[in-house]
Amino acid sequence: MNIASEEVTNPIGLPWGEVLIAAIGFALLLFVLGKFVWPMFEKAYAARTKAIEGGIAKAEEAQNEAKAALDRYNQQLAGAREEAAKIREDARTQAQAIRDDMLASAHAESERIAAAGRAQLDAQRSQIVAELRADLGRVSVELASKVVGESLQDQERQNRTVERFLADLDR
Repeated sequence: MNIASEEVTNPIGLPWGEVLIAAIGFALLLFVLGKFVWPMFEKAYAARTKAIEGGIAKAEEAQNEAKAALDRYNQQLAGAREEAAKIREDARTQAQAIRDDMLASAHAESERIAAAGRAQLDAQRSQIVAELRADLGRVSVELASKVVGESLQDQERQNRTVERFLADLDR
């Protein structure tokens, strides 16, 4: 084997010329990628990061707003519950006052009706007593006339006799 006739090869088994062309191509590829492609990747990455961070910030802001809205809602709900309790208590108070007024009115009306009934009974009793006195007087005069044997037609004498008889009955 002849060493001069053989081409010099590198340890990886490729000719040096091809390795040199591949190294220059690779360096050129790295330069183009570093100059144009990687900055675009970096911009896209930065935009994506910014969008994600913005989305997170918006989500946190929305969460804070929702929490504030929930707190306002809970405060309004508590206020509404307090107002409803106050309204119920006012209604109970008014109902009790109306009930008391109605009972007082009913009691006053029953007292008025009872008083009117008593007055009517007293008037009827007086009328009946007067009628009985007149009837009793007439009957007693007739009876006395028969017992005495004389006529008691004189009105004054008749009244005295009836009054004396009634006075004796009242004793």
